[in-house]
Amino acid sequence: MKLELRGITKRFGSLVANDHIDLVVQPGEIRALLGENGAGKSTLMNVLYGLLQPDEGEILINDEPVHIRSPKDAINAGVGMVHQHFMLVPVFTVAENVTLGVERTRGLGLLDRRRARRDVLELSERYGLQINPDARIEDLSVGVQQRVEIIKALLRDASVLILDEPTAVLTPSETEDLFRIMRELQAGGRSIVFISHKLKEVQAIADTITVIRRGQVVAERPPSTSDAELASLMVGRSVQLRVSKAPAIPGDVRLSVRNLTVPGERGETAVNDVSFEVRGGEILGIAGVQGNGQTELSEAIMGLRPALGAVLLDGADLSGLSTRDRLRSGIGYVPEDRQEDGLVGDFSVAENLILDVYDRPPFASGLAMKPGEIRRSAVAQVAEYDVRTTSVSTPVGTLSGGNQQKVIVARELSRDNKLLLASQPTRGLDVGSIEFVHSQIVAQRDRGVAVVIVSSELDEIYALSDRIAVMYEGRIVGFCGPGTPEAELGLMMAGATAAQAAEETGPSPVGHRPSPDEALELPGATGGGMPADPGGPDLPSAGDTGPGQGKEPEL
Repeated sequence: MKLELRGITKRFGSLVANDHIDLVVQPGEIRALLGENGAGKSTLMNVLYGLLQPDEGEILINDEPVHIRSPKDAINAGVGMVHQHFMLVPVFTVAENVTLGVERTRGLGLLDRRRARRDVLELSERYGLQINPDARIEDLSVGVQQRVEIIKALLRDASVLILDEPTAVLTPSETEDLFRIMRELQAGGRSIVFISHKLKEVQAIADTITVIRRGQVVAERPPSTSDAELASLMVGRSVQLRVSKAPAIPGDVRLSVRNLTVPGERGETAVNDVSFEVRGGEILGIAGVQGNGQTELSEAIMGLRPALGAVLLDGADLSGLSTRDRLRSGIGYVPEDRQEDGLVGDFSVAENLILDVYDRPPFASGLAMKPGEIRRSAVAQVAEYDVRTTSVSTPVGTLSGGNQQKVIVARELSRDNKLLLASQPTRGLDVGSIEFVHSQIVAQRDRGVAVVIVSSELDEIYALSDRIAVMYEGRIVGFCGPGTPEAELGLMMAGATAAQAAEETGPSPVGHRPSPDEALELPGATGGGMPADPGGPDLPSAGDTGPGQGKEPEL
């Protein structure tokens, strides 16, 4: 099925989100829409899917104009969409979610559950999706939930499938699985519109890349186009695709985690007797396959989960303090789940920027808040961090995911921090925003802040870290430096100690990561920093572990 958009224009007041956009998607083509946060990608696809109506322009399918006024019209026209935030009912099974709204019945109007299961199994087998039709959505990983959304669209005979930022919350292995599925769909004659701001992903999977900037199509390029050219087209300026940082100059120990044990959601031990220290002026990156205790470790340090053991900041025990008191003791915290833990969606951008300091100077005097000061500060931070919003009074929940992340980063990095704990700090951000956030994290380090980065982006871990701690099944299996070969680090992520991984890989150049003086590309960049163990009795050496809708649209 050939899909064509001609002159699509969408305005929100004075804001032109889409400005006379032309786009053609050929049958069996994977077309990438590449653009920074707020470029208008999601708005354009919401127009195509009938969630928004264009002010100008038309949609053609197989060279015939069609009128898409609702998602139902889009589905009937053969267009399916997998949204960035999934549209699934957590307590329903896979089969129930997939057939919701198109339920098949048998005698006496009863639901044909066997047919629903067969449909899921057939599509799952055909495209290698590996889905259990009887599994409950709430028990599935994010990557598997995404496959359920794809099956939903396929069951409704989608010939064109829109994937809106599909890798934003996926691990690297889940991303590879998604790309395999996309190629299977393409081989079956389906077209895919792949929305992303990740350069290497669109280069890896797309047949053609359309670059959108500030609501306009600025270029079409083949996937062989260089990172530098694509980044420049996205942002409208040259982008530094490397993290520039001098070697760390670590000071005294600021964060000390001692024998920390944290229970998981189902009573299992998610973090098992972990101990480590971080000095002021260094960045510790925590690597590991998602689900090995990194989330629980971060939340325990912030007092969001009960834990055994001790957490000390500048020698002061935080164990008995609330999360609010820990923040006020000098911790900046970027949570993994921005919507659940980082923002109040119904509050304005300005209000979210002062969430835990609303009652303190300069934002309050006694019992009275100072709206003028709150607004002034918010306007400055929105400009500095390039948050795309029509006003600081806009509810933060109506912003795109990337702009929501910018609000959190702006709030937490604007503090006078002793410790910065950042979990997935650049999730959902475009290359220009990643460049800026990385530079701000390094600036925190250079001011003497102890920084802990948890990231599923291995390039980001390599780029920022002065030391790397690897977690596996709730334990730290070892510490290493940013020049550690990727193969060696991969073995540690699979459970090997640093010594075992080094012995297994040997002195091979394969998978070698640059030394501190060599360049490393984003979303990482130059190495730089300390050896694996800076020495002294305070820091554990490699291998050590402890013993035990009415909303503003997404643009």
